[in-house]
Amino acid sequence: MEFYAVEVSNDVDFLIIGGGAMGSAAAWSLASAGHEVLLLERFAPGHMEGASHGATRNFNPAYTELEYLRLLQRSDALWDSLSEQAGTLLLERTGLVNHGIVAEQRAMQQSLAHAGFGSELLSIAAAEERFAGMKFETEVLHIPAGGQINADLAVASLQKLAVAHGAAVEYGHRVTALQVLADDRVEVQVQHQGTVSAIRARHAIVTAGAWTALLLGDALKLPAIHVTEEHPVHFAQKDLPAHWPGFNHTLDPARDIGSRVFGPIYGMRTPGEGIKVGWHGSGRIIDPEHRPHQASDEQLRGLQDYAARWLPGADPSRYETVSCTYANTADEHFILDSLGPVTVGAGFSGHGFKFVPAIGEYLADLALGRRAADPLFSATRTAAKPVFLERRRAVGLG
Repeated sequence: MEFYAVEVSNDVDFLIIGGGAMGSAAAWSLASAGHEVLLLERFAPGHMEGASHGATRNFNPAYTELEYLRLLQRSDALWDSLSEQAGTLLLERTGLVNHGIVAEQRAMQQSLAHAGFGSELLSIAAAEERFAGMKFETEVLHIPAGGQINADLAVASLQKLAVAHGAAVEYGHRVTALQVLADDRVEVQVQHQGTVSAIRARHAIVTAGAWTALLLGDALKLPAIHVTEEHPVHFAQKDLPAHWPGFNHTLDPARDIGSRVFGPIYGMRTPGEGIKVGWHGSGRIIDPEHRPHQASDEQLRGLQDYAARWLPGADPSRYETVSCTYANTADEHFILDSLGPVTVGAGFSGHGFKFVPAIGEYLADLALGRRAADPLFSATRTAAKPVFLERRRAVGLG
């Protein structure tokens, strides 16, 4: 395909690159405050190329770091506010359970209490009586405020509300280059229907997910991001009267667990699709421009083993695979920072979706100069070691 240059017709105040959940939330936050916003998305509405598609994500408040707890408190309120404004339920509070490492669960319970989230520790017997579709081997941390977010509906609702407040949302617009000009504005090159145009903005917000590093290249120095392709599955639900909370299970290889282990397990019931179960952060590193869409047979067998051992309410012989991407930082902490006239939201490492409306607000405040980045999320940070062992973090992309 040949491209030719088109002159810029108008500059914009705020240009958002990437129309997934984070970019859509930033557009909503800025537009609802009366700012001029243009949101560019490379793919078509409802596409399945990135990390924001699908019907369910866990809202799991089980964190200990203050920065995440503050985001959780704000997200907890904003999900309900967003649902009210959109006129549809986006977060179903089914509750959520964490189990596997008792010491971590008790530490999380204390942190949650300080943040205003109620929780309870259940014995194995009590948990299995309440959640008949699951088996447990340790004390269980139950968080009633947890539940499932409808990811597809959330993105559509955020964009609809942003447009209602005056934002422009354009699909099929691929940003191929970005540079900061001498006057401290940002210029991007955009491909659309055989043309290349240049758009200038007073400030740009980059929420390009798996394509962040490819887009920015050496233009901005960020913590390294590597992209993995993940393959959770939907197991058929057995005809068993059972209440299904969201769940996270840290498997201990020192015990007889009856399963191949590729990391922590997350899961939830997805209405109409079954019981979603996946390994957190176990996928192959890939180039998002050449995504193989190929699940690991060994990991799939491991998920079947897991369902057979731990999920009596799921049928391990009947399942459908799901494909998504993680854009990971080495320390699994987010990148939320402004570098001159460019704000970046990236590196959500498979646990970002629960925070979507609060992150949109955070990015908007960064772009408006109303706040500085928390050190944990700084683009210039030295990679920090996670509070718990690598890959133990509660996952939001389930």
